[in-house]
Amino acid sequence: MFLSGKKETGMNKVFAGLVFVGVPVSVAGSLLHWSSVLMFVIYCLTIISLAAFMGRATESLAVVSGPRIGGLLNATFGNAVELIISIFALKAGLIGVVLASLTGSVLGNLLLVAGLSFFIGGVKYKRQKFNVFDARHNSGLLMFAVIVAFVIPEIFSMEMNESKTMTLSIGISIILIALYLCALFFKLVTHRGVYQQNESAKAHEEEEAEWSKGKAILILLLSTVAVAYVSERLVHTFEEVGRTFGWSELFIGVIIVAIVGNAAEHASAIIMAFKNKMDVAVEIAVGSTLQVAMFVAPVLVLVSLFFQTNMPLVFTIPELVAMVSAVLVTIVISNDGETNWFEGATLLAAYVIMGIGFYLL
Repeated sequence: MFLSGKKETGMNKVFAGLVFVGVPVSVAGSLLHWSSVLMFVIYCLTIISLAAFMGRATESLAVVSGPRIGGLLNATFGNAVELIISIFALKAGLIGVVLASLTGSVLGNLLLVAGLSFFIGGVKYKRQKFNVFDARHNSGLLMFAVIVAFVIPEIFSMEMNESKTMTLSIGISIILIALYLCALFFKLVTHRGVYQQNESAKAHEEEEAEWSKGKAILILLLSTVAVAYVSERLVHTFEEVGRTFGWSELFIGVIIVAIVGNAAEHASAIIMAFKNKMDVAVEIAVGSTLQVAMFVAPVLVLVSLFFQTNMPLVFTIPELVAMVSAVLVTIVISNDGETNWFEGATLLAAYVIMGIGFYLL
């Protein structure tokens, strides 16, 4: 998918085949009550394949819209998958899985997606550059969204009852959403074009889109509907799969749900890095993290108010430490606006270490 036009076309055919087979098989399997473990595998493959379609569609839109809006679209539709899965998990009362999947998204985007992008792009190019002003702007938001907004509820809730903790979570969620909307307004309206884009962005604008704007939007909408259907079925397999493989709720959320739910931007960011379009790759990885922390997580807190079990914005200590560490490592590595394969390997090593830890918990 990442190495040549022929390979990319071949992988696209594989994903297309998986979609056209996976969606009807998912429907049939759920109606015929096939094994939960078998259906878990089928659902995951189907969602990943649908996410690949969404990735191609958003890449086409990114060519037309430019790197910032393209990255935002990639992050939004990539996170739409996880948001859908999480809402159904909330409905099922799986609060731990939802919080763990949010943790997994932050870790996956900052360490796995960015790490693979930096590594694979760095193997082809010795040095890759991206907009340093965007990097510094995003660093401040990452510090606020994860280190301030996620740590405060954890610390303060130690002295609060459940009702006060939920009130604090609702207040912080509303502030996060408001600031996220302000950040979009800042980047896309008031300060659009203020900071000079680098050459990779200019090259990006000259590329021809694979699909027309109308076709790309239609595919995005149809894929999102299909993902919603399959995600609802996927959630109901978690309990049985966890018992079968000995996976904890925490591991399923942090690793499995996060990887499946974010497959679209995983693929898109790596493709962009291999094409030396680091502005888009970084916007996808970091932009998706910010969207999860400042929009998806608070929205899920507010949505949970309509279900039997409410979800406070309170993570476990291992989840918090992992997210804070990921943010700090990413900021230190990316703040100079340059990347190479070794920095990618460093981020990947951090992800593997945390993955092992969550597996053994």
